Amino acid sequence: MTTGQQAKESRRHKDRALPGPSMRAIVQEGYGSAADVLHEARVPRPVIAENEVLVKVQAAGLDRGTWHIATGLPYALRLVYGFKAPRKPVPGLDLAGTVEAVGAKVTRFAVGDHVFGSGRGTFAEYAAARENQLAHKPANITFEQAAVVPVSACTALIALRSGGIDPSQDQPAQGLKVLVTGASGGVGSYVVQFAKVAGAEVTGVASAAKVAMVRALGADHVIDYTTQDFLEGTEQYDVIIDIAGNPSVTRLRRSLTPSGTAVITGGEEGGSWTGSMDRQLRAVALSPFIRQRLTMIVGTQNAADLEYLAGLLEAGTIAPVIDRTYPLAQVPDAMRYFDGGKVRGKVAITL
Repeated sequence: MTTGQQAKESRRHKDRALPGPSMRAIVQEGYGSAADVLHEARVPRPVIAENEVLVKVQAAGLDRGTWHIATGLPYALRLVYGFKAPRKPVPGLDLAGTVEAVGAKVTRFAVGDHVFGSGRGTFAEYAAARENQLAHKPANITFEQAAVVPVSACTALIALRSGGIDPSQDQPAQGLKVLVTGASGGVGSYVVQFAKVAGAEVTGVASAAKVAMVRALGADHVIDYTTQDFLEGTEQYDVIIDIAGNPSVTRLRRSLTPSGTAVITGGEEGGSWTGSMDRQLRAVALSPFIRQRLTMIVGTQNAADLEYLAGLLEAGTIAPVIDRTYPLAQVPDAMRYFDGGKVRGKVAITL
């Protein structure tokens, strides 16, 4: 019997010994490539706290944070999630599904409600989620569409607000020029849409294969970064939302207006230990000494933002972009596709 067969047999015996209700889930027992560290298994159903909801997951979303946790990169993240393996073995944050049970202090949801939001361990048949990280799913969108909204869209909202633009206000960005790097990705696709809702003139940056998609999202201008330097300095922007790539702080500043704002919320390059974090920290340290504002954000989800997003989705003001969907058992394949850098918008996981 091979080592892989022994591991599968061990998991099979472990599944049989589970006490109480169990469920199918994707489990991660170490850090590394998706093929090496992710596999399907049966695990106990989550037990919810008094302020939590148990959701029967219909669909989940794959986001960059989940990829970071799977790979354990940059290494600094392991200080938070666990040194040798994640402390929470079932990955996944985004979800959409049906309320299966509610905690004693939950007041906004009842059994049978259709919800979307963020939970813990959403690559599974059931997931626990805090009441304040859920909203009712709009009836006019699918579970798959709802599942790819929470993490990316909430991060996009926070990024724009950090840049001084709140799309929930009446045309707060009228006349402003906004540059969005990584405009075809999960967060970027929402930033483009929100900036247009706010009245900005939006320039998106993407590869040649994704230019048409970014234009369809409403961008006024689209730059193909493979043929044009989008930070050459000849065009200046009031706000830059830097999600992809790894441009230097100097180059970002050169393309900002004298009092403009750069919000750095991504960039997958950089060292193995801190990734792009060192660039973000350098930008924040410099900001107090210059007229331009340089800042970074951490994405979070809350009920107020999710309810706002639900209204936009119901009205058709914004639309999720789903590149591909994968069934639960194929999460490793979904992760590999995501890692290839070809995703337009988001990837959904279906159950």
